[in-house]
Amino acid sequence: MTPTIWSRAADSFTRWRAGESAAMDELVRTMTPVLWHVVRAYGLERMLAEDVVQATWFTLLRRHESIHDDRAIAGWLTTCARREAWRAGRAHLRTRATDVDDLEPLLPRDESAEDRAHRGDRDTRLWAAVSVLDERCRRLLRIVAFEERPDYAQIATDLSMPIGSIGPTRQRCLGKLRTALEADGWRGDTRDL
Repeated sequence: MTPTIWSRAADSFTRWRAGESAAMDELVRTMTPVLWHVVRAYGLERMLAEDVVQATWFTLLRRHESIHDDRAIAGWLTTCARREAWRAGRAHLRTRATDVDDLEPLLPRDESAEDRAHRGDRDTRLWAAVSVLDERCRRLLRIVAFEERPDYAQIATDLSMPIGSIGPTRQRCLGKLRTALEADGWRGDTRDL
C-alpha cells in the first residue's frame, strides 16, 4: 500500500528532527504542492503565494519545537499556510481600492485544498479496498452504490443469484470491504458502509 501524503510527511519530519537533514528536502517535496494549493485557494497572486509558502517553511524552522506529535506536521503546515495566506491577503487588499467585504459575497464557495486532498486520499483507499474483493462483490457493490433504486430482479439475473440472497450477499461484501479498509488503517466510519 502506498503511504499517504500525511504519513510520508510525518516520517520525513520525524527523521529530520532525529538529525537526518535530507529528510527536510523530502518533507518540502511532499508538502509544497499541498501548501501551494492551500495558499492559492486564497486568491493570492503567484508572487505573493510563493512568498507565503516560503514564509510557512521559515516558520516551521523557527517553531518546530512547538509540534509535539510528528503526525501533526501536515496539519500544522497547512494551518500555518492558511493563516499566513489570510494575513498576506488582508495586507495586500489594504493597498487595493476594493474592500474584501464588497467582494466576498461574489466569490464562489469551494472546499479547501486540504479537504480535496483528504477526499482524494479517502477515495483512493476505498477503491483500493474494493479492488481486492472478488468479482461478484465488486459488481454487486458498484450496482448498489451507483443506482438510486437498484432493480433486484435485474441484479439477480446479471449476477446469476436468487433475489432473496442479494441482501445477505451485499452485507457479507460490505463486511469484507470494512475488513479491508480497517486493515489499511482507515480512519473513517465504516458503519456507514
